[in-house]
Amino acid sequence: MSFADELVIRAKKLNKTVVLPETEDERTLLAADRLVREKICRVVLVGNPSKITADAKKAGANLSGCDILDPADDKESLPLADKLCELRKDKGMTPEKARELIRDYLYFGTMLLKVGRVDGYVAGATHTTGDNLRPALQIIKAAPGLKTVSSFFLMVFPEPKWGEKGVLLYSDSGMVEMPTAEQLADIAVSSARTFRQLVDAEPRVAMLSYSTKGSAKSKDTEKVVKATELAKKMAPDVVIDGEMQADAALIPGIGERKCKGSPVAGRANCLIFPDLDAGNISYKLTERIGGAQALGPLVQGMAKPAHDLSRGCSVDDIVKVSAIAAIMA
Repeated sequence: MSFADELVIRAKKLNKTVVLPETEDERTLLAADRLVREKICRVVLVGNPSKITADAKKAGANLSGCDILDPADDKESLPLADKLCELRKDKGMTPEKARELIRDYLYFGTMLLKVGRVDGYVAGATHTTGDNLRPALQIIKAAPGLKTVSSFFLMVFPEPKWGEKGVLLYSDSGMVEMPTAEQLADIAVSSARTFRQLVDAEPRVAMLSYSTKGSAKSKDTEKVVKATELAKKMAPDVVIDGEMQADAALIPGIGERKCKGSPVAGRANCLIFPDLDAGNISYKLTERIGGAQALGPLVQGMAKPAHDLSRGCSVDDIVKVSAIAAIMA
């Protein structure tokens, strides 16, 4: 059984509800059918019920088990608009603007998440990352104790030697371009939480650099050193170490030689990259040359799970990300 299959099985036991707002795309409708039919999670769809039902029939999707909520229905939208206005009034939100925004399927879906009517949000099949996550960044915001929302990949290897039974977490590989030390610390703490949730194992977090324990000195390496210190203070229950090179983090013999006595070196399962260049390049090389399956990019550090799909995603991708959202809820 694959790791992705294990995630789906875990999601089935939780009975969570995920909102899929991009109902103009048949991939969303087919994914909703599968999610409900296979009892992975409950599904709320956003849009005009008549149109969604007609489109589903054309696509061959059975949506009888899904709830469909229409932003054009004042009974549904006005309470959410009032809440949106209340949440954003310090940013200049007016009742008129809130009523206009709530007609947007993404804002409507995000507000359903905010008020607790759903447990997770998944979109991005037809929207850019910026457009898709803007409502969540404005409304859901970062989790308590964090200021940084970041992204991660789960890298799943065909052999179990890497990470935890063949699973490594890479972060940030898709969102925060040039993180400060404080942001890197947030990313490390978020990644540890994510790893516990999704892999169901204890995280061992390596703060990566081109330097290991002072072998080189620069502003870049000092940033990682500072981030390591901050992360340890933020999460004293998490095993975190750095700065260290990737081989020291992953290869036991090298880890012992370069970082003798480290609880992470040679055993890392969460890799925190110093910037987006390093993280993005590494995940693509790991996937293409290393033969790993890349699950992501997924979003972490929010108060509630809101995920961003690739616009080239498949129905299966939507199903997997919805299962992950259910688990992270």
